[in-house]
Amino acid sequence: MNGDLQERIEHWFAQGAAAVGSAEAEACFLELRGKLEAGELRAAEPDASVPLGWRVNGWVKRGILLGFRIGTMREMGGETLRFIDKHTYPVRRFVVADGVRVVPGGVSARTGAYVAKGVALIPPSYVNVGAYVDEGTMVDSHALVGSCAQVGKRVHLSAAAQIGGVLEPVNASPVIIEDDCLIGGNTGVYEGTVVRRRAVLAAGTVLTRGTPVYDLVKGEIYKATAKMPLVIPEGAVVVPGSRAVSKGKGAEWGLSLAAPVIVKYRDEKTELSLVLEEILR
Repeated sequence: MNGDLQERIEHWFAQGAAAVGSAEAEACFLELRGKLEAGELRAAEPDASVPLGWRVNGWVKRGILLGFRIGTMREMGGETLRFIDKHTYPVRRFVVADGVRVVPGGVSARTGAYVAKGVALIPPSYVNVGAYVDEGTMVDSHALVGSCAQVGKRVHLSAAAQIGGVLEPVNASPVIIEDDCLIGGNTGVYEGTVVRRRAVLAAGTVLTRGTPVYDLVKGEIYKATAKMPLVIPEGAVVVPGSRAVSKGKGAEWGLSLAAPVIVKYRDEKTELSLVLEEILR
């Protein structure tokens, strides 16, 4: 079934501007959007057969981009919320049967975002198209789940956590946060970084493709490569750190650069400190 949809998405994406105004192209996109919203399709999904453990579905990303291409600017919303955007991407509306707790005060999710039962969306927060937020996760105040980001079960995205989105290039891996992670306040996870299950990012930690991460426990340094994104190991506890600049004016001026540091791996004491998470969900 999805093979046929993939062929149609690829066809209309290849048409470029010729797809604009086509009822068939819009119907094809709306089918894709509905499957994304229902969790039947994902921009990236677990796959044990590939080195990263996740497979990127580039054609799904092309379908999302198709929706932007064929959309026309319209005024949308109602009495309390009015906005101007492409008509192909109205705000997502939830009902009680969805099992999602949408707290009043500024929560927004775009259509085409999957939000599972048991998720709590705390205002103001935003979930963008193509994102996948799994069961029992809390998206806290001022948190962002970017386009195509994949967030696992029982994750807490703390206040002001930024989970970056990746739509282009279409074959690039999006940011992936696996099950049971705690993402602290004012953190930033960008450029396809993968945070393995049960990892903890302390408040203020920033991870990018160019960020080396220093593991004090195992004596290793983790970096992205041409073929692999930055990967944070399972159960790692990462805190903000710094490393001295050793050359030129940086050394002369005594400057240092940000350097996330793994200081431990989760144990019973770490688990006890997370009991409050279950109470808040």
